[in-house]
Amino acid sequence: QVQLVESGGGAVPAGASLRLSCTASASDFENYLVGWFRQTPGLEREGLAGISWRGDIAVYADSVKGRFTISRDNTKKTVYLQMNRTEPEDTAVYYCAAGKNIPHGLLVSGDYDYWGQGTQVTVSS
Repeated sequence: QVQLVESGGGAVPAGASLRLSCTASASDFENYLVGWFRQTPGLEREGLAGISWRGDIAVYADSVKGRFTISRDNTKKTVYLQMNRTEPEDTAVYYCAAGKNIPHGLLVSGDYDYWGQGTQVTVSS
């Protein structure tokens, strides 16, 4: 069982930056692929970014490409989501997820085995 804990959410004005963190309990964290997702009420969970085991490959949804950056530090068992040039449309609960076998490109929520509890991000206009 892997536990994931997100942190770093909060309320910011549009255009501000925010960095989310996702810290894992897994002893072999370097063997897990990790993704960031978000969800707003009434909408499906949206895949935003995913990162490979060593952090050398990252994929992004078009909605955040060029504004958000995913990275990881396996020595700290932590994955980050740097959010720049935030927009009110970025308001959501943000989740990180982890899994060892992710067959569909890192942005499909159903591929992941473990999820954090989520952290709220609110961007005001």
